[in-house]
Amino acid sequence: MDEPPLTSFSVTHVSYDASDPIAYLCAWLALVPQILCVVYATLIWSSREIEILLMFAGQMGCEVLNFLLKRMIKGERPPRIKAKGYGMPSSHAQFVAFFSVYLTLFLLFRHLPHPSDTHTPTTLNERLLLSASSVMFAATVCASRVYLQYHTVNQVLVGCFVGVSTAIAWFGVTTVARRKGWIQKALESKGLVMLRVRDLVVEEDLAEGGWERWKNVSKRRNLELVRGSTVKTKRR
Repeated sequence: MDEPPLTSFSVTHVSYDASDPIAYLCAWLALVPQILCVVYATLIWSSREIEILLMFAGQMGCEVLNFLLKRMIKGERPPRIKAKGYGMPSSHAQFVAFFSVYLTLFLLFRHLPHPSDTHTPTTLNERLLLSASSVMFAATVCASRVYLQYHTVNQVLVGCFVGVSTAIAWFGVTTVARRKGWIQKALESKGLVMLRVRDLVVEEDLAEGGWERWKNVSKRRNLELVRGSTVKTKRR
């Protein structure tokens, strides 16, 4: 009995010139969308932040849009790469364009944490630097798709355009939802309350919030240690 033919798992399969160090780096950059999905899942589970969940929902909506556009346009990939599926628009370019633009919009227009006694929130210049870094990184991923010849320049540019447009549109939708109070109402629903979903990252630096709680716990533990040593001393 003949064994069935094996096929490659195309999600992580990347073809590149092994003698070219730039191509090797580009092959790693091809895994950025999968890595970001792991980051999304980790942050959603660990922080339970509605803003991260909203961003991820928009990201997945952008992916669905790419899936539909590819099957509508049916643009072929460059002939050198025998990759599965259509090439217009580039899903990698669309993914990272959405991520970097939505993150930029969040950092510059929505994330306004309040200062505390022990912490000064990131300044506008710091947020601009972080935003510019994310955009530059996205541009690097886009360039890698052309370098590896998985996409033409036009396919990457269209992917970027769709990703940027989707990010702006989704940010607008979530802004309206916040102003109308729909996000707050959703947070009070039984399902989200049971899952402990919250909305702190807009007004609070999460690292600082965790640090403040840790300082309180640390003080309590130190007091318990002092009391314990005092009791032992008296017994002696």
